[in-house]
Amino acid sequence: MQQQGTVKPLPKYENCWLTRTDPADVARVESKTFICSEHERDVVPVARAGQKSALGNYISPADYDKAVIDRFPGCMRGRTMYVIPFSMGPVGSPLSKIGVEVTDSPYVVYSMRVMTRMGNKVLEALRKDENFVRCLHSVGRTNNPTTGWPCDPPRTIILHRPVDNEIISYGSGYGGNSLLGKKCFALRLGSVLARREGWLAEHMLIVGITDPKGRKRYIAAAFPSACGKTNLAMMTPSLPGYKVECVGDDIAWMKFDKNGVLRAINPENGFFGVAPGTSESTNPIAMASVFRNTVFTNVAETADGGVWWEGMGAAPEGIVDWKGKPWNPATGTPAAHPNSRFCTPAEQCPIIDDQWESSEGVPISAILFGGRRPEGVPLVVEARDWQHGVFMGATMRSEATAAAEHAGKVIMHDPFAMRPFFGYNFGEYLRHWLSMPQEGRNMPKIFHVNWFRKNEQGKFLWPGFGENSRVLDWVLRRCDEEPCHQETPLGRVPADGALHTDGLGEVDVKQLFSIPKDFWMNEADCIEKYFKDEVGDDLPNEMWDELKKLRKNIQQS
Repeated sequence: MQQQGTVKPLPKYENCWLTRTDPADVARVESKTFICSEHERDVVPVARAGQKSALGNYISPADYDKAVIDRFPGCMRGRTMYVIPFSMGPVGSPLSKIGVEVTDSPYVVYSMRVMTRMGNKVLEALRKDENFVRCLHSVGRTNNPTTGWPCDPPRTIILHRPVDNEIISYGSGYGGNSLLGKKCFALRLGSVLARREGWLAEHMLIVGITDPKGRKRYIAAAFPSACGKTNLAMMTPSLPGYKVECVGDDIAWMKFDKNGVLRAINPENGFFGVAPGTSESTNPIAMASVFRNTVFTNVAETADGGVWWEGMGAAPEGIVDWKGKPWNPATGTPAAHPNSRFCTPAEQCPIIDDQWESSEGVPISAILFGGRRPEGVPLVVEARDWQHGVFMGATMRSEATAAAEHAGKVIMHDPFAMRPFFGYNFGEYLRHWLSMPQEGRNMPKIFHVNWFRKNEQGKFLWPGFGENSRVLDWVLRRCDEEPCHQETPLGRVPADGALHTDGLGEVDVKQLFSIPKDFWMNEADCIEKYFKDEVGDDLPNEMWDELKKLRKNIQQS
């Protein structure tokens, strides 16, 4: 890769490298990502049949085959072909799955070595069980094959055919478009496999939390991009006596065991994290993880052979920006791309959990949903029951981010933080979640959190980061059924004085947990519109029931 000009060494660190992509190949391309099935309704809810859906893009088998034939013949000519056998999850775990990716990108090979378990052990496991997911990737044929970052942005396409366990990606060398174990397999195809086999494949971090009494519980949490997912996964708790350990920062595969306990694995082997905003103050653990054996993509380069990005601290002199040009802060353009990344082995994380590679998975006590909501949404709310929790997941909304090709700070619906990652009809996905409570199963409690509420002056009401351990403390106490809650129209919130805020200075707890009536009546209208416009007749009746309850509770409040 160094010879091709794809990477350059960063002499300031141990075995670290810098990649600059083509400026047209910098993010997931949701608009060019498709799921193929015989029937459109397998993929997209009936309300959006024949038109663009926010919950997935359908492609017919004929168009799928045509897209492949139009692009692939000859597209790898002159390049090395790599065959990557990889395991999502610890090799041999009953919760793991095997894939084989064929690619012409050495950047993908290296990144997959970090992000998955890869190599001969996987081939040995594959000999015992011939089921695997077939992944085909090419950066594509362009008029300029000499560039260090070949790609074909105008013709990029990412295709999934669940019936054949097949993923095909053309034209992009970037992240989730090309590391096909990541979102394509772990979530889009994973969600289909999970439904077929009775488990859950989710866009969730997994953390182990040990309380001052020495009891350890595990929590899974689903947040959209830029909502503090990696920060929570690697939290340094401020509450004395608490310890947080990381199992995973992005994806959870969860299955009930024979004793009715929901167990989770992190199917990944590394962190593919967003660099900007990561710093010693926001995430010291990530900073301690990433400066060896790491490939940085689209960050800025410093004169002494290191890296820099926005949020990392004062910018040193002589920075080269992510496009390889000298950076002038006066222009107002960022030095690092807002979606620049680090790709780092998970085992380097100083607080990696000792069970992170456990073959049976870790037991999940609680599931958190959350989003970036500047107004109206309380800091933490506990669902009354599983069905209400599924409704919380289905109605998640958050400010949009740089991880995909959306602009601006619009509040977007992002159910279960899975909006770009559903492998099948969202209505059926909700039914699958609703089917989880069964006799003999120990159902985790469900909560909704919002670290991002602001006051009238636009200042955050809650300090966030390590102080979020105060919320986790209350969550764990509720998992123990401690009566430290009060009922509200939205669900259960901490009783007066139950949330430990000592030592925090001035925190307007009243405003943090206020439930403005006008805001929530409007929220209910937005949810109803979304359900009707995007899901229609495929929405389970239980969700309409929960929306009716919400309206009634708000009206009576």
